[in-house]
Amino acid sequence: MAEENRSKTEELIIEAKKFFDFYKRDMGRAIRKGNNVIILDFMKLTEFCEKLPEELLSNPEEALGIIELAIEESGLIKNVRVRLINLPKSQEMKVRNIRSKHLNEMIVIEGIIRQASDVRPQVVNAKFECPSCGTVISVLQIEKKFREPSRCSCGRRGGFKLLSKEMVDTQRLVVEEAPESLSGGEQPKRINVFVKEDLVEPKMEEKTTPGSRIKVIGMLKEVPVPLQTGGLSTRFELAIETNNIIPLEETFEELDIGEEDEKQILELAADPNIFENLARSITPSIWGYEEIKKSLVLQLFGGVKKIHADGQKSRGDIHILLIGDPGVAKSVTLSFMANISPKGRYVVGKSASGAGLTATVVRDEYLRGWSLEAGAMVLSNKGLVCIDELEKMDPNDRSAMHEAMEQQTITVSKANVQATLRAETSVLAAANPKFGRFDPNQPIAQQIDLPPTLINRFDIIFTLRDIPNREKDEKIADHVLNEHRKEGESMLIPREIFRKYVAYAKQRIKPELTDEAVEEIKKFYIELRNQPVSSESALRPIPISARQLQALIRMSEALAKMRLSKKVSRNDAKKVIELMRYYLMQIGYDQDTGTIDIDRISGKFSASQRGKILTVRDTIIDLENRIGKMIPLEEVEKELEGKMKKEEIEEALSKLSSSGDIYKPRSGYISRTS
Repeated sequence: MAEENRSKTEELIIEAKKFFDFYKRDMGRAIRKGNNVIILDFMKLTEFCEKLPEELLSNPEEALGIIELAIEESGLIKNVRVRLINLPKSQEMKVRNIRSKHLNEMIVIEGIIRQASDVRPQVVNAKFECPSCGTVISVLQIEKKFREPSRCSCGRRGGFKLLSKEMVDTQRLVVEEAPESLSGGEQPKRINVFVKEDLVEPKMEEKTTPGSRIKVIGMLKEVPVPLQTGGLSTRFELAIETNNIIPLEETFEELDIGEEDEKQILELAADPNIFENLARSITPSIWGYEEIKKSLVLQLFGGVKKIHADGQKSRGDIHILLIGDPGVAKSVTLSFMANISPKGRYVVGKSASGAGLTATVVRDEYLRGWSLEAGAMVLSNKGLVCIDELEKMDPNDRSAMHEAMEQQTITVSKANVQATLRAETSVLAAANPKFGRFDPNQPIAQQIDLPPTLINRFDIIFTLRDIPNREKDEKIADHVLNEHRKEGESMLIPREIFRKYVAYAKQRIKPELTDEAVEEIKKFYIELRNQPVSSESALRPIPISARQLQALIRMSEALAKMRLSKKVSRNDAKKVIELMRYYLMQIGYDQDTGTIDIDRISGKFSASQRGKILTVRDTIIDLENRIGKMIPLEEVEKELEGKMKKEEIEEALSKLSSSGDIYKPRSGYISRTS
């Protein structure tokens, strides 16, 4: 039997050596990099060898040992590690389907990392010296308990001297099934994954942070469960001893772009209509909304993050808010954007908590302490988070977003965990108006149930109104019906190239503002802020604030980045100003004064309304000094005759009484609250 095993091993070693002779070029590449790691493509192995692939799947530990031995014998690399890729589909399985028959086999699972322990050293081999005869005994450390040799060849038992121990770095990950693979009301299952040696290198560790999607190739092992009495339980835990980890999602910065892709990208960028083409590739199933689609393209590219001389950072990410009537395809747009952006996350307001969006502190059963679990905004760092039904979120949870949107960090101070996590995330949010649909007569700010502080943090806000219009309705109907008859329109620029185009721009291009662009933006900002006002009131409306100025800069940088240009041109600034003007006219236009007023967006009153309220208040103070505390309503109306309409006076009075400035002591009279 032993003879048979030896000849089988020799046969496999010869097969492996032959394969590596054929595979020398790739091995040479690993040696040049100075790695002792060789990536082995399983499919290439099956083409070349007969018995080795089968052995790798059914008896992976021995087979890997044989392959490593074959490489070392060829004298190229010492202490080599073989990492497998490209295993057959038959080895891929869901965590829930793993059974005892799979023990000691090579399996492949996919999932999301939920927790990652710290990297700690573990003893794999220890050498002991016998004090009596000087023999050196080496003991492999396989169990959790540190083992000493039981006896020496000279008959001595115990009291051996520890000479040296061989350590490797290990880390424990908890991997959970991806939500897409679940059906019905199933709970996602988890499994422990043990990672060691080169897989816990610092650069690899960045890819195994909680929230990353990974594919794990490894051997299924059983882990004995110790009982309180000190013995072992008959039940075992399952764990995977990892052979290789493959990150499945990269940020735009990490996407691999080959020479062929680069050629295609540069060809696309040479087209003068590239902006329109990219915009048409976004949600092709939805008709219209050119301005919104253009803004979404700019959001994917993003501006340039800057760190100022005083250490202050200004964000480069663009935030967009869509507010619209039901049935204008907000959710479709959001889920499309979450899919096309790497590290995109889609969250629904009602079921999202502050902890789920930012970060939470949980008790760690293994380390007996506290550990951080990242929420959606941290998980999509350098990506995009799409929040649907923003207005249905709990107000306390919504306030957790403020810091993440402006400072781009999330600070957690709970239990004994004080941490600041990075959340360089673009936010695309959608909300419905307060009463389900827009009321065309009221300012939009009064119809959105969102705090002004949050609304202010969005660079661009679009309102999507569903107003019947024969010509438009015909086009939409044709588009929707065609979508259903065919498979739907494909993206004008295919998805993969689209992603690589954005990645290429994000990796290589950091545009700078030119003097012409600065001049254009400055002119627009100053002219709009100092526009002539028809009313004589001292309260001038503020059409645009410095926040919008920053938004203009970010968007013009994104447009230059999209053209793969190192400079922001005047034309870029002009296009962005058009988009900004479109958004301000939609939301911030005040009919009374014929001007744009930013307070209509983020404040409760427009400047003209505020002016009227103040006029009425001043009149009441004036009358109080003349008549006394009780002021008849007719007197107020008489004083303001010719200046304001009766309805406007009534509206101002109702606003003053709701804010507690005045009250009605009896019918027909008003008094000021002292």
